[in-house]
Amino acid sequence: MGLKETLLALQAIGFTELYFTEGDGGVPQDEKVKKLKELFEKLKSCTRCPLHESRTQVVPGDGNPYSPVVFVGEAPGEEEDRQGKPFVGRAGQLLNRLIEEELGLKREDVYITNVCKCRPPGNRKPTREEIQACNPYLRKEIEIVKPKVICCLGATAGEGVLGKSLKITKARGQVFTYPYDPKIKVLLTFHPAYVLRNPSAEPVLREDFRKLRELLQL
Repeated sequence: MGLKETLLALQAIGFTELYFTEGDGGVPQDEKVKKLKELFEKLKSCTRCPLHESRTQVVPGDGNPYSPVVFVGEAPGEEEDRQGKPFVGRAGQLLNRLIEEELGLKREDVYITNVCKCRPPGNRKPTREEIQACNPYLRKEIEIVKPKVICCLGATAGEGVLGKSLKITKARGQVFTYPYDPKIKVLLTFHPAYVLRNPSAEPVLREDFRKLRELLQL
């Protein structure tokens, strides 16, 4: 695949920048882009759970496929379902600020996805069956990106990534090992939407983001 084709492939799945690895001789490392595009094409026709019946569109992951961190949320909301991108509403705006202010990065530098790729009706919490139905896609995304750290935003994200139920008030700030790759660390914290409803929790969320920065060695 040449540079022009790579750019078109990036644009097709929402990427706005090319990333290079040290010593690559100026050749775009587009294998991850190709694999993610193939995965997203499969997602478009997914009927593994009833959520496909009510969705406007599938909302795949978005961002830098070479990111050292993958942020995992719960599921798309109304605005995400409309735009086809994760975390584009008010919670996404807060997440963007935290990425910039606490990590010194931009949204385009990281990879963001959800446990479920389709919006549950009424923005309800996904069921365990829906989480399990979508889990192969999430695992494949993580396998392709191969981050150093997965940051789970909320209890549902933690369940989807770790495969077990956790109380976020007890598990937040803790570091776990990703069950499918022991080299990847998993950090749990509050979902930005929770902090929007409970502003007093923002200092705790920022504390967890500073811990994330330490794990990433930024």
